[in-house]
Amino acid sequence: MAKAPISELFSTLKSYAQKLSDGERTPAEIASALNDWAHESAESLRAKIHEEVETAVLKMGFVKREEFDALAQEVAHLKKSKAKSAPTKKIARTPAKKSVKKSAPRKKAAKR
Repeated sequence: MAKAPISELFSTLKSYAQKLSDGERTPAEIASALNDWAHESAESLRAKIHEEVETAVLKMGFVKREEFDALAQEVAHLKKSKAKSAPTKKIARTPAKKSVKKSAPRKKAAKR
């Protein structure tokens, strides 16, 4: 995998050296173009690394810090709204009386 960026670098340098020797570009233009290319390559590499890390982290079952913080904020908001909607005074309730179920009187079995 490391060969592709190195060969790309050599190819780019060879191209710029040829343009410099042919007089198509000034050394300042070449330096600026190389600087731009380096920044683009670095950004591309950062993006690829980020993507690989994200994939590995998801496979391990971890959560992103941003997602955790958002969830924690949502829980705090729910707790706050629940506290606001709860009544300030608690009403004492008397326990409900249990009703005693009366059964029908049993008939005595007739003696024979």
